[in-house]
Amino acid sequence: MRNYLENHKKNRKLTTLVENRTIYNSNYAELNIFETHETSEKVILKFDTPIIASMLTGKKIMHLKGMSSFDFFPGESVVIPANEDLIIDFPIATKLDPTQCLALTIDPDKIKEIAFNFNHAVAIENENNNWSIDKISSHLKNQKEVDFLIKRLVHTFTNDSTSKDMLVDIMIQELIVRLLQTKAKQSILENINNIFSDTRIGTVIKFINKNLTDRKLTVEILADKAHMSASHFHKKFKDTLGISPIEYINSERIKFSKKIIAQEKNILVADVAFKSGFNSVSYFNRQFKKQELIKPSQYRKIINQTNK
Repeated sequence: MRNYLENHKKNRKLTTLVENRTIYNSNYAELNIFETHETSEKVILKFDTPIIASMLTGKKIMHLKGMSSFDFFPGESVVIPANEDLIIDFPIATKLDPTQCLALTIDPDKIKEIAFNFNHAVAIENENNNWSIDKISSHLKNQKEVDFLIKRLVHTFTNDSTSKDMLVDIMIQELIVRLLQTKAKQSILENINNIFSDTRIGTVIKFINKNLTDRKLTVEILADKAHMSASHFHKKFKDTLGISPIEYINSERIKFSKKIIAQEKNILVADVAFKSGFNSVSYFNRQFKKQELIKPSQYRKIINQTNK
């Protein structure tokens, strides 16, 4: 997907240097690509439908309702409700190095349809069945699947083939499901002691966090806490959050291991692994590199050099 903007560059016309807008349409979605070629402040945009905005190149500073201002970089996305002001600063945009961002608008009825099907699939009796992407703004970082889908959508929207609408339909369904899973994960984690703590998924997350370093923690134990069979629990957990229980546990243990490395300067990697709840040093090394893209020993070296 390296050249996913190639078709856009060939076809777009510049009529303004600040938020020049190019529109691509499909059956029930519209892709807007905005380009800014000079520094600017307090540029305001508003859409009458929910939008998914994603940075493509450059940097913005975003000011959204209910959120502190934040830097917005490529690979990151925001989900914004309808009729809400986007106030944007462009601190580094130039003619040679413009800032590019997309805003994807989707028919609200289509969003409701996909959300209804998602909620039906993940519901556990009367729990876990009211997820939505468009009630409040959210800032999504480190979402590789979402970023990959965004790039595929740009490529498909800007390549006017006979199968475009069908392909866009499939990708938008997947994108909304990914965003719903992200929303569910954030909501459950951030509200673990409040509205979600009495749900079965919320109870399990809370139990994992309290017993993270227990090397005997298994899916069977978690399923028992949720009063579900192991296979049914595994499916509901992954359908809701987008990751399996084991993937979630490993992710949290790696976060915990980084804290240990930062606190204990000369600790052995093997000791970090066992203190973090891993039974195998080699498995810990693989999981650490998968999440952080470097080995634990390399991370420890960077931390030690930083703290000198």
